[in-house]
Amino acid sequence: MRRFGNQREAGRRYVLRPGAYAILMRGRDFLITHQAAPFNEFQLPGGGIDPGESAIVALHREVLEETGWKIAQPRRLGAYRRFSYMPEYDLWAEKICHIFTARPARRISTPLEPDHDAIWTDAATAQRLLCNAGDRHFLRRYLRSC
Repeated sequence: MRRFGNQREAGRRYVLRPGAYAILMRGRDFLITHQAAPFNEFQLPGGGIDPGESAIVALHREVLEETGWKIAQPRRLGAYRRFSYMPEYDLWAEKICHIFTARPARRISTPLEPDHDAIWTDAATAQRLLCNAGDRHFLRRYLRSC
């Protein structure tokens, strides 16, 4: 599996953290999230897969929490690995990021997660804003397939 970002640091203990993330397109715009804390960054909507939860169930839950949108027709694009520190959990994580495309079906609320905003933006701006190389890679790959 392809890795993006930092390499695994020798001697550091990493916790395996699988997650599900979505590329959401409406017209020519993409829905991304801005997370103000603990870091100020733009990301694909999504997050951790809870123990016993499927990637699809996690994807629906996380997109709703981070954007306030319900989604439909998820389709898996692939996955990548990254190693990072997660200050909100005070742990070093080996993140396995499962990337999906889905259709934003209906906005039912504002984001439920604190410090999150849902942002609609064009493809070029999304690629510039997304904070991690894996998210940018999958967005470019998706755009080439359209």
